[in-house]
Amino acid sequence: MTSATDPYPHAPEAVASTPSAEPAARPDKAPRWSLPVLAAILVLAGVLYSWNLSSSSLNSFYSAAVFSGTQSWKAWFFGSLDAGNFMTVDKPPFVLMVMGLSCRVFGYGTWQMMLPLVAAALGTIWILHSSVKRVWGHGPAAVAALVLALTPITVAINRDNNPDTLLVLLMVGGAALALRAVHNGKLLPLVGSAVCFGFAFNTKMLQGYIALPAVFAVYLYAAQGGVLRRVRNLAVAAVALAVSSFWWAAAVSFVPASSRPYIGGSTDGTAWDLIMGYNGLGRVLGGEGNGGGGGGGGGGFSGTAGIGRMFNEVLGGQISWLLPFSAIALAGGLVLRGRAPRTDLTRAALILWGGWTVLHYLTFSLAEGTMHPYYTTALAPGIAALCGGGGSMLLRAFRTGDAKRWSRVWSWVLPVAFAATGVWAVVLLRRASGWNTWLWPTVAVVMVLAIAGLFLFRSGRRARFLTGAVAAAVVASLAGPTAYAASVTASSGGGMNGTNPTAGPTTGGGMGGGPGGGGRGGFPGGDQAPGGRQQGGQQGGAEAGGEAPGGGGQMGTPPNGAPSGAPTGAPTGQQQGDGQEQRGQGDPTGTPPTGAGGGMGGGGGMGGGMGGGADSAMTSYLEKHRDGAKWLVAVPSSQSAAQLIVSTKQPVISMWGWSGSDKAMTLAKLKELVKKGELHYIQLGGQGMGGGGGMGGGDSDSVSAEVTAWVQKHGTAVKASEYSNDSSAESADSAESADSADSSSNASSGSSSTGSSDSQNTQALYRLDAKDVN
Repeated sequence: MTSATDPYPHAPEAVASTPSAEPAARPDKAPRWSLPVLAAILVLAGVLYSWNLSSSSLNSFYSAAVFSGTQSWKAWFFGSLDAGNFMTVDKPPFVLMVMGLSCRVFGYGTWQMMLPLVAAALGTIWILHSSVKRVWGHGPAAVAALVLALTPITVAINRDNNPDTLLVLLMVGGAALALRAVHNGKLLPLVGSAVCFGFAFNTKMLQGYIALPAVFAVYLYAAQGGVLRRVRNLAVAAVALAVSSFWWAAAVSFVPASSRPYIGGSTDGTAWDLIMGYNGLGRVLGGEGNGGGGGGGGGGFSGTAGIGRMFNEVLGGQISWLLPFSAIALAGGLVLRGRAPRTDLTRAALILWGGWTVLHYLTFSLAEGTMHPYYTTALAPGIAALCGGGGSMLLRAFRTGDAKRWSRVWSWVLPVAFAATGVWAVVLLRRASGWNTWLWPTVAVVMVLAIAGLFLFRSGRRARFLTGAVAAAVVASLAGPTAYAASVTASSGGGMNGTNPTAGPTTGGGMGGGPGGGGRGGFPGGDQAPGGRQQGGQQGGAEAGGEAPGGGGQMGTPPNGAPSGAPTGAPTGQQQGDGQEQRGQGDPTGTPPTGAGGGMGGGGGMGGGMGGGADSAMTSYLEKHRDGAKWLVAVPSSQSAAQLIVSTKQPVISMWGWSGSDKAMTLAKLKELVKKGELHYIQLGGQGMGGGGGMGGGDSDSVSAEVTAWVQKHGTAVKASEYSNDSSAESADSAESADSADSSSNASSGSSSTGSSDSQNTQALYRLDAKDVN
């Protein structure tokens, strides 16, 4: 790729066609404004992505894994949730490796964890600018960079420690290198592109492959050289792709199951099952751990699956502002390059970025499995490139003299594109009732005046006025997404929901949550409106009011001694993030449970302490009576374990993963750990320490039911009064005893239930020693 300051961007081959078909003219030398404009965009993006970042609520699921990686190189390599290496997170570990190395060098904390991700986000903008500049010139490159920097969902996710920021960097890098390979026909850039997509796979598995068909098709059709040479180069690149994609899964397979952690999200503890199932076709088709049917896991986060999903009330304000313009620019640009030679770089770029956008659009729109709003950040680079590059082609065609044959047709395409963008912006802004009500009339007026200016100053020696009209139209197009993006940093304390980050105000779909919009995503634990009333709408997990394995969660207060500046998150039973798609029971009103409050860093902070209302007394008791055990405690779910790891800095076992369907803890394994003295305490119950929810994969899960029944029969229940001086401890002890009796009765009668519904909402702590194992 050329650098952003390259004064000689590469021009595509000349084309024998009408002047309107030519791309915008590129000067032989970079204009003076190019580098300062790019620098200003990067500074703006850096501010949006990092302002008051230490107050943001990061995803504690990944925060815990990063911390564990700083304590154990084995945990760093496998992506283990805990430093004891009992279970991994349900994603490949590349992004955790990057954050973990940063924390090993600079220490563990929010800034140390986020530093490489913010740098990755800025790098994505720089690479896209360079790639667009190579084809269309400096002006379109600046527009593309600005659009990408201000995309609302991109701003939100780039302030979070989910994998998507690094994923997008790697995919954009792969696309840019592929375009260079198309231009010069050389093998090395193509291999580099394949390696980038391979590491994208090791960041988020099959999502990193969505744009690959467009990349391979563009190279096969438009690259320099004969067919055999292009096919040979693609074959070599395919080998590089396979090696860079599957090295981690292969390495995991060579380690005996007894010597490696259970691979979270899989059904059999292997990386291959994770690739093909939970992080593979399960995302598109639904199924194990991924909901299904459009109204399943995905529906509660992003609305019902369908071709119009990107425009619904959940996702519309996050990503769709410039989708109409980008579609018109793509179609218009392809028509304009209709007579171009096969190797024309401009058409190749249109096909690549257009294919990128179409493939992501269709995948995200039609996915029946889990579909979080922040996945759509992967759409942003394609939209940005089409707006900058394709938009410049429409502008050039618009300015064609009246004598040109196609003048009458192309004089309308650009104004229509801007008009469609303005109308859609007004629709989106009006959805946010009561939020910046002055904005949509302003956008409407400015866009109308700008379009009028386009026609008025189209011909004659009034280029400066025409430039002003185009600039006004661009400003009107970006005003809405800019306001949404700015709301992320303008919200109370700069905090946001780290497990399901979104930008802007709450709309009818219940997502969002900038100023005046309540907690992001409408989830408890986000920012609160004045008076403590939580604004928001439909919950994550199952459909609002629905119920599925995992159970509901609850938030409490942060424990004493919680580490200052530690990354925080809020993955309670009602707050799910990527890789943690628990299907919990949601509260359709968006009202937080009693006692919900901010923890460290606002926005729910540490997820309300360890979630589930457990205070520091229990963790202090566990640490005091640990008796040399490797793990502090075993809890039912990953969100419980993650928040305990972050707050105590001790290894904690997640027995059944995030969704509760992982069969990581079997009875034989539990007995082995207890017999070796590596584990003494087991926490069972519904909401427990961290809102863990349910026993494993729900009442019907035979593995969790077997473990639960054995623990209740052989373990010694720890009464709440032993670690708490609270006056309610005695009544809690009585409730626990009754619940334990009910559960034991149900288990002994052969029922698959692990207890009554009341017992699932009561935490129960048990002590086990070697003498308890037969």
